[in-house]
Amino acid sequence: MTDWPDQINADHFFLRSRIEEGHGDRIAVREAESVYTFSEVDRLASGWAERLIEAGTSPGDRVLVVLPDTVDFAAALFGIFRVGAVVVMLNPGLSLDSMRSIIDRSKASAAFVHSRHLDHYRSAASGWEPVVIEVDGSEPSSDQDVGTYPTGAQDPAIWLFSGGTTGEPKAVVQTHRSLVNTTRLYGHGALGLLPDDITMAVPKLYFGYATGSNLLFPFSVGASSVLFEEHPTPEILFGQIERHRPTVLVNVPSAINQIVSHPGAERRDLSSLRFATAAGEALPETLYHRWKDMFGVELLDGLGTAEMWHIFITNTLGDVRPGTLGKVVPGFEIKACDDDGVEVVPGEVGRLWVKGDSLGLGYWEQPEMTEEAFRDGWFVGGDLVSIDHDGYVTHRGRADDAIKVKGKWFRPQEVESALLDHESVKECAVVAVTDDSGLAKPVAFVVAENGVSEADLVDWVLARLEAYKHPRRVFFVEELPQTHLGKVNRGELKRMAETS
Repeated sequence: MTDWPDQINADHFFLRSRIEEGHGDRIAVREAESVYTFSEVDRLASGWAERLIEAGTSPGDRVLVVLPDTVDFAAALFGIFRVGAVVVMLNPGLSLDSMRSIIDRSKASAAFVHSRHLDHYRSAASGWEPVVIEVDGSEPSSDQDVGTYPTGAQDPAIWLFSGGTTGEPKAVVQTHRSLVNTTRLYGHGALGLLPDDITMAVPKLYFGYATGSNLLFPFSVGASSVLFEEHPTPEILFGQIERHRPTVLVNVPSAINQIVSHPGAERRDLSSLRFATAAGEALPETLYHRWKDMFGVELLDGLGTAEMWHIFITNTLGDVRPGTLGKVVPGFEIKACDDDGVEVVPGEVGRLWVKGDSLGLGYWEQPEMTEEAFRDGWFVGGDLVSIDHDGYVTHRGRADDAIKVKGKWFRPQEVESALLDHESVKECAVVAVTDDSGLAKPVAFVVAENGVSEADLVDWVLARLEAYKHPRRVFFVEELPQTHLGKVNRGELKRMAETS
């Protein structure tokens, strides 16, 4: 463990230090028609900090961020840190019920809300109602020196909501220390970000994976971030890449699949990229090869959790083993354990335990869940992995969605990877559904084209995997349901299968 100073504030580490180092004139944010330097972002952050002070926000208060990906999002984030308050990011497209739940749970003192989302937000905020600070692009820049509040290393900095793929998301309380620690170990160490890098993300900034990779990490080395408001369709992404020439693309498997399946994708210019990352959900090995073969750009798959703030296992440049998550990021410690907490032998499947200085403080107002998951400095989540003799980690599914058929466990990603090899399958997800006898059976949900049949896809899987892994039913859908973070909502798929 690192010997941390008593005081750390993310505002100073990620933004104000660049000014002190003399890098204020470097470009920090790139938008479609504008660029903003670190000094300009700093002045915007002071403007938002002043608005928070006027609204009565105190250190430790929660502040909601309901904004699209623009420089105002970045400035609002640093403005919140600057006054010692705690960031709570919301997807502006959340349903009213989901947004209301987060607003009520946060008991926030204020909320930055874009004018475009104001009506939707106000409809959701029918219980607890924070002071609304409307954001409309008018950029409240300030030359007044709003000093950075001296938060402690273990003071709360940000709330992250767990993926919610099988149930209601939990609010993970993360610290200033966590943001700095992972930046140093993963952003600087494993990724090797450079001052001349330009990052761009497919997931939006309200997703912690993007907050780190496409804002905090580049800011920490004086690099710049591409921000755009549009939904990241393949055509939009290709256009943004060709316009801004990013060197690092922060990606997720569902978008990777859409990109490589897009008509004419092989003719688009991605030559500016040094590498791309993948996280947020399992990356089928077939998708890795399709991406690498099509674009020649290395794809670094990794695993992180909200409870550990960000990624702590990853493939790295020069050390990529397709089909695995790579190795633990130096500075973190991992092990695979059985249900009794005993470490399993290399190669065997166990529940992932992880330790490091990015460990969160727990789940907000959920002491029993906190006690279960946060154990003596370790986080014990639901990921099942195997770790081989060389330290490479293979994801084996989630404890809550791994499938056991005829006494044998397998991960749904094996079947998904096989289905994605079929030319008619655009997207798919496999979940376990309990039949009338109480036995778990795998079923598949498929977004397909060209009139492929259920029997065709079952036969396709049977020809490629052991028979017990084949889907007992195939449901054809127009799209897969998603969680608030854009991950496949497997809990909803199970409900759909059980009621069909």
